[in-house]
This record gives sequence, structure tokens and C-alpha cells, in this order.
Amino acid sequence: MFQDRHDAGRQLAAKLHDYAGRDDVIVLALPRGGVPVGYEVARSLGVPFDVFLVRKLGVPGHEELAFGAIASGGVRVLNERIVKSFELSPADLAQVTGEESRELARREREYRDERPLPNLLGKSIILIDDGLATGSTMRAAVLALRRFEPAQIIVAVPVGAPETCSDFRTEADEVICAIEPEPFWAVGAWYADFSQTSDEEVRELLAEGIALASH
Repeated sequence: MFQDRHDAGRQLAAKLHDYAGRDDVIVLALPRGGVPVGYEVARSLGVPFDVFLVRKLGVPGHEELAFGAIASGGVRVLNERIVKSFELSPADLAQVTGEESRELARREREYRDERPLPNLLGKSIILIDDGLATGSTMRAAVLALRRFEPAQIIVAVPVGAPETCSDFRTEADEVICAIEPEPFWAVGAWYADFSQTSDEEVRELLAEGIALASH
């Protein structure tokens, strides 16, 4: 059990000490919940910190159920099984993708303030979220990041469903799930405080992370 996302980040950082102080490493967090976790990891390791934006695509009328996800770089990942089982039409897919693309663009402006992504070519990217359940969001992020030709992508989370953590070992170069509880239940079940991370907190932690990296 983690006290909150900051505590989870500090515990996760202990499993990533091999990457500390390396000038080829960058931590990228998935907003919003992954940002406090990623901030603590980057601070502990003494490496640069930034965000990478991904949005889930929810089934109309069952928005909590993702039929896919989109990420920076124009990547869209679909779960064909869910698309078929809910008989989603191309128009359904286009409508939800359009709405989430607009939100993705808004968050890019909100968090990055026109600041471009750092150069990721040849980097070792530690990609962080507050947990892995189905993994659809993280999967989209990994696919999108491959386009930037990093040296490797390390998926790192404080808690993950054992099956999902195992699946990612064929998609990422390294996977670190600090705990893989069985039964898993849900990501929030392993946090004492799992309250929502605000846009303001994301901006503040990003600013602090950038300031730390420049010193």
C-alpha cells in the first residue's frame, strides 16, 4: 500500500537506481496521475523530467471502458475485440477520437505552453504512470514513443495487474512493476490517497522538474 503518488514514486525510484545520474536518461510521465510519481522518480535519479500525453477512447455510453487510446504524435491504438463486441461504427470511432484529440491538444497547450518535447533520439526513456490495469493508455504511449527512435523504453509503475505487466515485457525493452498483487482489483486499491491530480499540480511539478534538471 502506498500513502499517495509521491510515496509511490519514491518507492519506485529505488528499483530504478541503475539509471541514476545518466545523461542519456529521461523520465516521461503520463498525465495526470503519473506526474507526481514521475516527478519523484526523476528527482531521486537526478535526470530530466517531462510529460507525454495520452488519452483513452471510451465506449459511448460506457466511457469508463476504453476501446483504445491516442497519444502525442498522431498514434491511435484500438482494442478490436471491444470495438466488435460493442459494434462501434467508423463514425463512432471518428467522433470519440475527434473529441479526445481536441482534449489532447488542450492539454499540450496547458502543460507544455508551446514548449516542444525534448530530443528523445537515442535516449533511455523511463515511461511512468501511477499503475497498470488494462494497459491501453501505456500501450499507446509506447507505440508513439517508438517514432522518436529512443535507445530503449522502460515502462515503470508502482503497481500493476500481473497479466498486464507480463504482456508489456514483449512491448517495452524493460518493465518494472514495483508490486504485482494477486488479486489485483484496481490501481486505486493500493493507494491510501488516490485523489485526482489537478492540472495545476501537473504544471507546478513540471516547472519544478525542469528547474531541477537545469541546475
